[in-house]
Amino acid sequence: MKSSHTRRAALAVLTLGLSALFVAASLPQADTGAPDALRSLDFPRTIVLVRHAEKAAEPKEDPNLTEAGAARAKRLSEMLAKSGVTHIFATEYQRTQQTVSLLSVACGVNVQIVPARSPDTLLSALDSLPRGSVAVVAGHSNTVPALVEKLTGGQSKLKLEDTEYDRFFVVTQWGPGRDARLFELRY
Repeated sequence: MKSSHTRRAALAVLTLGLSALFVAASLPQADTGAPDALRSLDFPRTIVLVRHAEKAAEPKEDPNLTEAGAARAKRLSEMLAKSGVTHIFATEYQRTQQTVSLLSVACGVNVQIVPARSPDTLLSALDSLPRGSVAVVAGHSNTVPALVEKLTGGQSKLKLEDTEYDRFFVVTQWGPGRDARLFELRY
């Protein structure tokens, strides 16, 4: 006859196994042909959205980064250089391109330029990224909040003040039309 310790141990193993099955069944599913529990693990797509770093006052149309902005761009590069970045996007303005230029060099990834006034073009590019992609997008105080809202299915209504440069947002998508998670960080 089994001892009560053995029965409890067997019950604990059975409970743990059933719990793992329930967790796996509740994970979002991607269509890869892999067993269901494994499908969701290979889909996540991560998109990091930042507003450009501090900009100079002149020239008004297309200013460069200030010294503080260049330091912030360096911090961003140091933070994300080993994150497996596969795609980098910036608008046509120098300040967004300068914000991600060091990261581009560190990761060996070219910056793709997408017009600031064409958010649907950027969204289409992000939607077509393959599973496992890690993209960084440098935008503006008036474009980043709208992108975050669209990428998270309306989960978040953000507002960036013109004086805020230290916030960035990490969106993890678990599949087309599926759940997305949002993290806000400061750097």
